[in-house]
Amino acid sequence: MKLRLGLDFQPFIQSLETASPVSIRYNPHKKSEQAGERIPWSTWGHYLSERPVFTLDPGFHAGAYYVQEASSMLLEQALVQTLDLTKSLNVLDLCAAPGGKSTLLLSLISPRSLLISNEVIRNRTSVLSENIQKWGHDNVIITSNDPGDFQRLPGFFDLVVIDAPCSGEGLFRKDPGATKEWSPRNVEMCSLRQRRIVNDAWACLKPGGILIYSTCTYNEAENMDNAAWIRDTHGAESLSLSMKEDWGIEEIMKNHCTGYQCFPHHVRGEGFFLSVLRKTSGEHRTQKSKNTLKYPSANQIKDMAPWILTADSSFFFQHHETIRMLPSAKQEEFQVLLNNLHVVIGGTAVLELSKNKFIPDHALALSIRLNKNQFPVIKIDIEQALAYLRKETLRLDSHPFGFALIEYNGLGLGWVNVLQNRINNLYPATWRIRM
Repeated sequence: MKLRLGLDFQPFIQSLETASPVSIRYNPHKKSEQAGERIPWSTWGHYLSERPVFTLDPGFHAGAYYVQEASSMLLEQALVQTLDLTKSLNVLDLCAAPGGKSTLLLSLISPRSLLISNEVIRNRTSVLSENIQKWGHDNVIITSNDPGDFQRLPGFFDLVVIDAPCSGEGLFRKDPGATKEWSPRNVEMCSLRQRRIVNDAWACLKPGGILIYSTCTYNEAENMDNAAWIRDTHGAESLSLSMKEDWGIEEIMKNHCTGYQCFPHHVRGEGFFLSVLRKTSGEHRTQKSKNTLKYPSANQIKDMAPWILTADSSFFFQHHETIRMLPSAKQEEFQVLLNNLHVVIGGTAVLELSKNKFIPDHALALSIRLNKNQFPVIKIDIEQALAYLRKETLRLDSHPFGFALIEYNGLGLGWVNVLQNRINNLYPATWRIRM
């Protein structure tokens, strides 16, 4: 870093001794009072003056915002400057957990687009699934596959985002423990692994499609060397972005390739690197797959359609006893993905079928497509909200029997079932807060 930064090295070191900025990104489709100073390269990102206890904020659990590091929100600029986001796109977030970039992508792509949010480590898909469900979109599929598995889908994606596992130099301030794992050997291993990941996934990007390669590190081996390697190995075109000078983001050029680096002494954020490349050639094969989906009956769809805003833009399918929904425009693509990948969750769960009775699913309570007019709504205060999120028994005024939506500050938190002698708290047991 001394060689890299020269006279800037001392300010860089001093910045690592300061506290990390606190930043969140609001959900544009959910009601919330926005606070703090806006992050200049992000439409919905804001800095907070201090770090609150997010676990004790019902808005956090309702998906009103996502706690995300400010520099990584630079992904937004890469998308809006290189893609027509009004189109129906197939998008892959290859290394998705815990979900920061996936939720950002969902806020930017159109409802007719489809996001595949992939995490190779199976035990990390649970937190990814939770964060995706809180965000409330139905045009997303969660998968758990090795990057090489996506070679089965040649030319399928318009956009591939690879936030590659790295040596984590840019997170030393935020996670001091990461320094103990760092070594020159680890940097070399990370660089080789990143190239394998890109190489394995390259075939699934269609000609003319966009690859966004990013890391949270500083060294050239994992950043510009790899970006240049992608350009040279795959004949990709490196794309430049427009960055305002006062943002403090450094543009780097190497071997006719461009990258963008965030340094903590120039940017209110951590270390983050990003490079954008366009695929110039390759295979684009339209795949047809046999339809193996099970569908609910016409009467079932008629009965539940009023629960969903613009229900005619979705198709409904049944997985075990759960009825789920996805955009109608992506029905064929979903079948292709089912036949080629390990799908963890497809779309939004609408309801559970139990002895011909409809039980609304928790994901529906968080969905931006929920028609609240179809359910009794119980509005609660902060203490009641925290009790609900702890899955405690609620004591409320009398309400009509049946399923009701629990709402805090206009945000759906989940369901209760009002019975004659009690109120059943239906908040998922695995999600409950323990503070």
